[in-house]
Amino acid sequence: MTPQQFQSLRDIIGRAAEDELVTRFNRVEAGVKADGSVVTEADLAMQQRVQGDLAERFPHYGFLAEEMSPEHQEQQLAAAGEGLWILDPLDGTSNYAMGIPYFAVSLALMREGKIRLALVYDPVRRECFQARAGEGAWLNDQHLGNKRPATALARGIGLIDLKRLPADLAQRLAVDPPFASQRSFGSVALDLCWLAAGRVHVYLHGRHNLWDYAAGHLILREAGGQAITLGGEEDPPLGMRPRSTAAALDGDLFREWCKWLGL
Repeated sequence: MTPQQFQSLRDIIGRAAEDELVTRFNRVEAGVKADGSVVTEADLAMQQRVQGDLAERFPHYGFLAEEMSPEHQEQQLAAAGEGLWILDPLDGTSNYAMGIPYFAVSLALMREGKIRLALVYDPVRRECFQARAGEGAWLNDQHLGNKRPATALARGIGLIDLKRLPADLAQRLAVDPPFASQRSFGSVALDLCWLAAGRVHVYLHGRHNLWDYAAGHLILREAGGQAITLGGEEDPPLGMRPRSTAAALDGDLFREWCKWLGL
């Protein structure tokens, strides 16, 4: 993808987020999907808008998004062909529905089974995190990768989603945490980007979906971060099966975090 095409992509996501998400913020009612997760009209409007814009600008790529049926998602993944967009139109829907200003749009391009391009846009702060495989990661026009949180785990901030962890691990973290302070913000894509930007030190999530992590993982890795699943997989195949993630930006801290987790 050329720089001009990438800028076009940023424009598509930025304009759609302003029109479909920002204008509805604090003005929508939430519903509940069959799996118990929250959905709003903003999720659906954003997905429809982005799908149409991408099809017009990049007609040769397929499209997979959160607000599709599981059957449709599987079909799109199986027929990825030349490339496949993976979209979470509103990552952090529960926050959005409650008026909490921490949510984002997450878009990744998968080719030949790998994520090649990623963009996560936070319309509240107008922060665009982006990455291209092998070329680095950026926050707006600032290159990510030079900032390393130089701290020991015991003095760090952990960004931890306790809800989806195995019960024994969640209890251990709650009773005897290895870090100084803990946060949980509620948007996987944005959480991974904040880690990539050095705003927290270590990260742990027990179960997230392809559209949650696809863009954020590339941005973190291109910023120099490292990640692994709780099953010990460093680069598992992309698919519809949810995965876990333990991660850190700093290499020494990542090894210390993995040792504490028993990985």
